[in-house]
Amino acid sequence: MARPLRIGVQLPEIEYEPRWDTLAEMARTAEDIGLDSVWVGDHYLYRHPDGAHGPWEAWTQLAAIAAVTSRVEIGPLVASTSFHEPGVLAKMAATVDEISGGRLILGLGAGWNETEYAAFGFPFDHRISRFEEAFTVIRTLLRSGCIDFEGHYYTLRDCELLPRGSRPQGPPLLIGSSGPRMLRITMPHADAWNAWYLDTGNSPVGVHRQRDLVDAACREVGRDPTEVERTVAVFLRLPDAEHQRISEVPPLEGTPEEMAAILRAYADEGIGHVQLVIDPVTPAGIESLVPVLEALDSD
Repeated sequence: MARPLRIGVQLPEIEYEPRWDTLAEMARTAEDIGLDSVWVGDHYLYRHPDGAHGPWEAWTQLAAIAAVTSRVEIGPLVASTSFHEPGVLAKMAATVDEISGGRLILGLGAGWNETEYAAFGFPFDHRISRFEEAFTVIRTLLRSGCIDFEGHYYTLRDCELLPRGSRPQGPPLLIGSSGPRMLRITMPHADAWNAWYLDTGNSPVGVHRQRDLVDAACREVGRDPTEVERTVAVFLRLPDAEHQRISEVPPLEGTPEEMAAILRAYADEGIGHVQLVIDPVTPAGIESLVPVLEALDSD
């Protein structure tokens, strides 16, 4: 039986500090066991009561993951447009899409973690206004290859995206926000939308409100809501393992059959792609998803 929705996994962000060989092993394992996608967070620094934590840089990881895999889709969940000039971000996305053979999903958001903005010298003010201009630049360059743009925050003169990749419209654009203004900006153009598991209470039932917001935003701009794929991150805790992530909401857990049933419930709510945030996120943890995938595929 065909899988009712695509299933991906997010690699470690701040759970621990993995070396590249471990990250590569996780990406290859995800592909080998039949997962559909591999994702990385795009952050620079967190400060928690137990100290500072930081992940490896997202776009460098994505280029390397693209080179050691051949089938899975890859992407940032999601890339902050504040961390790079928008023309450069479009160039980076086009390059990773080329390296991967057209497997990139470009997740975009306005950013939120003020700590890393201050630490790395990025402006934190007017984030959505900055995003609006950046989104215009990025999607125009990826879809048409050129732009001449003058905004309040960004100016590009006779900018061309060369060479062009194999996908004429560039990679699909996924938006990580349910804010009203962000949805008004992005829904006329986005290919997919993502909700983080905290926003849904880590439950298929919690998808309703988020989905309704997206549907309303699509209708407001005259777009058929079914044209935008719904995706959601799901926090899944593996049994009999040392846990790495504190759960702020009840995790998805249980037998493989029980976890597969919950994933099917997401599909029933119109979700087309789930990004699993697993605990623990290790090569062995990813390998242990095999029975869940088998149960999901068998019904």
